[in-house]
Amino acid sequence: MNKTFEYKLMIKESHLDSFGHVNNARYFDLYEEARWDFITRFGYGLKEVISKQMGPVILDVNCRFKRELKNRETITITSKTVDSSGKIMKIYQEMIKEDGTIASDATFTIGFMDLKARKLINPPSEWLAAIGID
Repeated sequence: MNKTFEYKLMIKESHLDSFGHVNNARYFDLYEEARWDFITRFGYGLKEVISKQMGPVILDVNCRFKRELKNRETITITSKTVDSSGKIMKIYQEMIKEDGTIASDATFTIGFMDLKARKLINPPSEWLAAIGID
């Protein structure tokens, strides 16, 4: 069974645009922050990417903005691998407000790259474990 990871954070002033809500580009930063958090906690963080010269690359994103996120709101980002067949994987993420409302969701298509050969490869078992694949 695939694990669901949770990452809590507070929206800060630096996330906002001139309309007083989170800037669209910052959503991608926050989603990435959540992904690095769980892969690092589960054994395949930046240290491993650098030492093994293998790691994830984003190939495609489908992101929807459903509700505003405003200053000083606490949210939870959930992340779950929904497809992990071969060199290409999909991770689904949601930003959930304290009242349970989904503010945004996104599906990230991710490849696993050999950084020396500069090509996609099948991910090692350590990577699959880090993204919650049993």
